Amino acid sequence: MRRPVTLRLLAGLAATATGAAVCVALATPQASAAVGSATGFATGNGGTTGGAGGQTVRATSGTQIHAALCNRASSSTPITIQVEGTINHGNTTKVSGSSCNTADDVIELKQISNVTILGVGNGAVFDQIGIHIREASNIIIQNVTVRNVKKSGSPTSNGGDAIGMESDVRNVWVDHVTLEASGGESEGFDGLFDMKNNTQYVTLSYSILRNSGRGGLIGSSESDRSNGYVTFHHNLYENIDSRTPLLRGGIAHIYNNHYVRLNESGINSRAGARAKVDNNYFQNSKDVLGTFYTDEAGYWQVSGNIFDNVTWSSRSGDTNPAGPNPTSNTSVSIPYSYRLDAASCVPSIVSQTAGANKGIRTSNGNCTPQSPTAGPTSPTPGPTTTTPPPTSNPTPTPSQPSGTNLSIGAGSDGSSKASGTSYGDVRDGNMNTAWSPNGTTGQISIKWGSATTVSKINIREASGSAGTIRNWRVLNHDTGAVLASGTGAGVISFGSTSLRKITFDITSSTGTPRVAEFETYAS
Repeated sequence: MRRPVTLRLLAGLAATATGAAVCVALATPQASAAVGSATGFATGNGGTTGGAGGQTVRATSGTQIHAALCNRASSSTPITIQVEGTINHGNTTKVSGSSCNTADDVIELKQISNVTILGVGNGAVFDQIGIHIREASNIIIQNVTVRNVKKSGSPTSNGGDAIGMESDVRNVWVDHVTLEASGGESEGFDGLFDMKNNTQYVTLSYSILRNSGRGGLIGSSESDRSNGYVTFHHNLYENIDSRTPLLRGGIAHIYNNHYVRLNESGINSRAGARAKVDNNYFQNSKDVLGTFYTDEAGYWQVSGNIFDNVTWSSRSGDTNPAGPNPTSNTSVSIPYSYRLDAASCVPSIVSQTAGANKGIRTSNGNCTPQSPTAGPTSPTPGPTTTTPPPTSNPTPTPSQPSGTNLSIGAGSDGSSKASGTSYGDVRDGNMNTAWSPNGTTGQISIKWGSATTVSKINIREASGSAGTIRNWRVLNHDTGAVLASGTGAGVISFGSTSLRKITFDITSSTGTPRVAEFETYAS
């Protein structure tokens, strides 16, 4: 039995005599459906404006998103759908109408145009359910999280892609999103950001892609070369095995991205693809650029990149890395204007701006984050509860916090540990023991068996290593939300948060960090 279709709209519900919800517009259409304006190749081919100038509605379920699409006058009528809450299989069903073509168990943007999906309020999480864009144009997706979408096992959605585009797609801007999985193909996951079968004029900006076997691809096979004109900028790729991205034919512009722990390969340009790779920061990774797993070569133009603890395979057979000293083998002309941050500051600027629920901040081109004039924390008038952006660049203080150190007696884990160190060393109350990651970056977490309220942490570096830690983030590991970001160890405060696991994520340092104690406090 189909579940009832309802819409919760900011302007309230209007109902027919039968009780079915009717789409109601906000009183005043927004001047711009998204926060900020599209960048990169998404500005070409007439530009990408999404639902600008159209109605704005609110949805808290996948079914409501589909209903908003189906209640339009036509499949091209502009609309902004503000999403809050968790979208999952249990609340996403097919809705029928002349202006839509939807399906169960996937957010379907099919055979439509002029749509913005914008996360608002306390955030929008698409949990185990993907976003499918097919035969569509002028689409904006902003400030949402899509996680754990599977192509095998249960439940499945969207072929295992977090966001997937295919079949004559044009002009898509995906901005300030978080796309994440919990493993690779053997665990049932596929790509985080895929483009196939004639998809063009796409930009992915200020986003996080992490914990997946595959970052994403452009072209489904060596013969699928009809895709291209794609920009990737100011994104974080973290703990990805390969495809960051995989390019088959076409042109890509890849600049100011931070790549951390690319485990097998990174930017894979093949089958005649050409990539302009500018001012990126590659860190603790392997074979970050080249042509891999094929004998059909691709090409690249490189400048201003930093390779920090990057290892390179020897060239043989279908393994052709660009390093250890990458040089350009093509020239790529970029038709739009853009501002390059220095590669040295990319880890810092990306940590402060990329991902959902961080205020949709951007770089000013001088390594400095800036907030939008109209931000996502309050994109519409009315009673919406908003989430403030994470604390940015707090100044750690040397004073010891008051109260009980909640880390004592808790558990701990992390992303890696150097020889002779232990995750437990950060919660033993002993400044003579310390945890270190394998390399200059890594994560260390404190965890409890039940929800625990934390509003302050104290990161204490071991003797002789003070000042080693540079840039970091504090994460609510339960949700992936960034609680704070900044520079230097010490006492860090943020809004009181109830969680089971808190993570200190070191994104850059001057050497190998040594964390003696990771203290946590309720106040």
